[in-house]
Amino acid sequence: MSGDGVVVAGVGMHPWGKWGRSFVQYGVHAARAALADAGVAWDDVELVVGGETVRNGYAGYVAGSTFAQALGWNGARVATSYAACATGAQAIDTARARIMAGLCEVALVVGADTTPKGFLKPNAGERYDDPDWLRFRLLGMTNPMYFALYARRRMDLYGATQEDFAAVKVKNARHGLANDNARFRKEATVEDVLASPVVSDPLHLLDICATSDGAAAVVLVSEAYAARLGLGDPVRVAAVSTVTPTFPNTVMDMPMLATDSTAAVAAGDLTFKESIAVAAYEEAGIGPDDVDVAEVYDLSTALELDWIEDLQLCKPGEAESLLRAGDTTIGGRIPVNPSGGLACSGEAVPAQALAQVCELTWQLRGQATGRQVEGARVGITANQGLFGHGSAVLLAR
Repeated sequence: MSGDGVVVAGVGMHPWGKWGRSFVQYGVHAARAALADAGVAWDDVELVVGGETVRNGYAGYVAGSTFAQALGWNGARVATSYAACATGAQAIDTARARIMAGLCEVALVVGADTTPKGFLKPNAGERYDDPDWLRFRLLGMTNPMYFALYARRRMDLYGATQEDFAAVKVKNARHGLANDNARFRKEATVEDVLASPVVSDPLHLLDICATSDGAAAVVLVSEAYAARLGLGDPVRVAAVSTVTPTFPNTVMDMPMLATDSTAAVAAGDLTFKESIAVAAYEEAGIGPDDVDVAEVYDLSTALELDWIEDLQLCKPGEAESLLRAGDTTIGGRIPVNPSGGLACSGEAVPAQALAQVCELTWQLRGQATGRQVEGARVGITANQGLFGHGSAVLLAR
């Protein structure tokens, strides 16, 4: 299996919430938890990769050295990654590549954020070549609005209903009850979701994830170092996908405001989001039928249904059927978001792809108390940062 020379030795998180403190404090908390989980001393860390946050001033733009300094200068090399919501996966890929190249044996990957109140928006300033800025200024296209367009497309293509979307929230809220790191730990009913205020039709308030403070960290080590730690049958990074779209991209995908022409080049067989998972499966040498559990990017309830299909866990248009049959809940055929997903935690952008890896690590170790997917051996994440940042991390034992 490609990539099985890199082991997840330790994971750690800072609980999600609205704490109003520096992202550095959250990141240090998560990093120390991951190091303790791995049984690795800070002085033994040779590389620190920090997930960048763009809302916290200078320190956020040099996150690698920021966390290295906060933990205590130990001579480690540093790197900083930014890929919007896919930042954590890109940071893992950076650390993994260095380990696979034989340039280090122990790497610490950290992502943390302190978010503003309300939905995320571009930084101040006039940037006419920035598609994120343009969608806000030209179209008024806030995040909930493009979530709603995805939902409406799903309704038009596959007959999805608002009740289906609400059922995703109900499932994830139930899963999140057992997640100590989740911000929202309260059951919901379909009626609760449909009675909550409409934010952007057809999505209600409880269909859309919040913005949160939080952090997650992962300690990656070489297989040889894992053996010296005494880790038997460890969780391995089987694949990391960070692919970009392939021209022509004929399916509308924000923040791009138009599709590509096929006048000269025929459209490919896969959409951008589908290609993210396919690249991971091909690298790992396994297929979607081997996946036992998935953590996906549920910015909205409707988007979770899209991701189930993009990961090839079912055919297009079948995600609602899986949901209604209970296949995507814990105890079902392919549990999705046993952590409760973003529905229960919210967005802490540089941390959320790492948080997914933390959850899958606990699942594959059999340590997800109260929400365990029995017998899980293979798990996949899905995340997407705007501007063509795709990400999927495939873990296996």
